[in-house]
Amino acid sequence: MNVTLSATLAANEDIERRRRAGERVLNLAFGEAGLPVHPALRRRLVAASGSNGYGPVAGSPDLRAAAAGYWSRRGLPTDPDLVVSGPGSKSLLYGLLLALGGDIVLPMPSWVSYAAQADLVGANPIMVPAPPGEGGAPDPARVRSAVLHARARGRTVGSLLLTLPDNPTGTLAAPETVRALAELARELDLAIISDEIYRDLVHDPGTPFLSPAEVAPERTVITTGLSKSLALGGWRIGVARLPDGAHDLRTRLLAVASEIWSSPAAPVQEAAAYAFTEPAELAERVTRSRRLHGTVARAVHARFRAAGASVAMPRGGFYLYPDLGHLRERLGVGSSAEFAALLLDRHGVGVLPGHAFGDDPAALRVRVATSLLYGTTTEQRLTALHAADPVALPWIAEALDHLDEALDGLATERHAVPARRVPALVPTAAAS
Repeated sequence: MNVTLSATLAANEDIERRRRAGERVLNLAFGEAGLPVHPALRRRLVAASGSNGYGPVAGSPDLRAAAAGYWSRRGLPTDPDLVVSGPGSKSLLYGLLLALGGDIVLPMPSWVSYAAQADLVGANPIMVPAPPGEGGAPDPARVRSAVLHARARGRTVGSLLLTLPDNPTGTLAAPETVRALAELARELDLAIISDEIYRDLVHDPGTPFLSPAEVAPERTVITTGLSKSLALGGWRIGVARLPDGAHDLRTRLLAVASEIWSSPAAPVQEAAAYAFTEPAELAERVTRSRRLHGTVARAVHARFRAAGASVAMPRGGFYLYPDLGHLRERLGVGSSAEFAALLLDRHGVGVLPGHAFGDDPAALRVRVATSLLYGTTTEQRLTALHAADPVALPWIAEALDHLDEALDGLATERHAVPARRVPALVPTAAAS
């Protein structure tokens, strides 16, 4: 087992230490939704605070029915008996890896917890680059050969995974890519895990979105939760939609869940059941959140583009994945870890190096999370949420100016030696 402390959490803790020491640091490393809890959800949680029983392993009937309704409204009729809840979609993903068995095909780059969890269960992550200009899905043109090669070496390959939209790139796999992967999954007899926790944060609601459950319903598991769309990361609640007829998989997943988390926290389940019914007050909050995430992510994208970075336009969530390889010779750095260290130590900007997401360590690609730019207080964050032009708010404008200064500083440095050398990290379990 080769799992170390989460790169995301480690970076966030380092940044907080620096801030407490009086350093001026812009935190673009941590993928937390950055918004307050809606008052209606707080009221539901308080009202349910007396619930202290364990409850069903799969989750309460009310929560499973509400989640089934959530998917049904998105064109995926769902049997509540095939919904399983857990303490966050992250836990459900781990349980699914144990229940499905075998190695897993992952897009490269991909969220660091996928590869780390595979390692924890004794599986091999098979990293397949995403198609050019896309993220969150392995390139269909390369999947077949990668799977057949692994099987020829005696490995059992059981599944492939998509993230729609993607963390770390902020992009969204094209419908034709999803269809091609669904056909390959049938041909190669692979289960599909579709992590759709950012689905409701696609910036433009008119963007075509295709879940593999629409084209391969017999083999697709969808996971989602409330940590991103409703900023409930600390509440730890997620749900999985299993394929029709997948009762054996349900039995195995519940067996795993019963030995790891027993059942999700009862009070949080009651609040989540309300959230998944999508009442108007929460639907409005998601709409405003989606708008804010998109506006600020595009503003950060413009800064990186102006600095000469190659970076795809973000289409969902609050991430970007710029490539600053054009600065390699000027800066004299040889890896994304060294580049991230230089950016933090010399310019006070925290990002995550691309190699933590399974990318080539020598590439100067980093993940940028924009969701902590909305403010440091509840008042600031709510103001940003309701602002017609959040980028013009003084605290967000100041953060963007800090980023501009850092990128300008990189462009004028020559053969800088990083203040500290950072050893290569392996992909590890991370919050976001």
